[in-house]
Amino acid sequence: MLWVKTFHVLTVMAWLAGVFYLPRIFVNYAQARDLGEPTARLVGMARRLFRFATILAVFALALGMALWTVYGIDGKWLHWKLVFVLALIAYHVVCGVMLRRMVAGTLTQSPLYFRFFNEVSVLIVTAILILVIVKPF
Repeated sequence: MLWVKTFHVLTVMAWLAGVFYLPRIFVNYAQARDLGEPTARLVGMARRLFRFATILAVFALALGMALWTVYGIDGKWLHWKLVFVLALIAYHVVCGVMLRRMVAGTLTQSPLYFRFFNEVSVLIVTAILILVIVKPF
């Protein structure tokens, strides 16, 4: 089971790399758009990153579910962790919606908006880490 746990952590880390970086691409896109600069390369980068992050998210979630079969879902901390995992999945989906709008050329939010949007994932992951490592309850 330690192999499953190892690959779960690895795929979660890789998924989060995409979740953390994609909004930075949105920031750069919004800045380039506002300056009238070409954005095609950023759109391509965002598409590939989102595809990669989505595949890794599926593996991370599948491995997490495999861990449940052995360890079960015991403890209030784990229930709260799952709430934040669902929030992270929702954040990922919202990134996908924004990506579709970016591809269509209808993404209108400001660079500042995306800077704040980027911090939401950090807050979610911080809560997950506290719950997993500290297990406050």
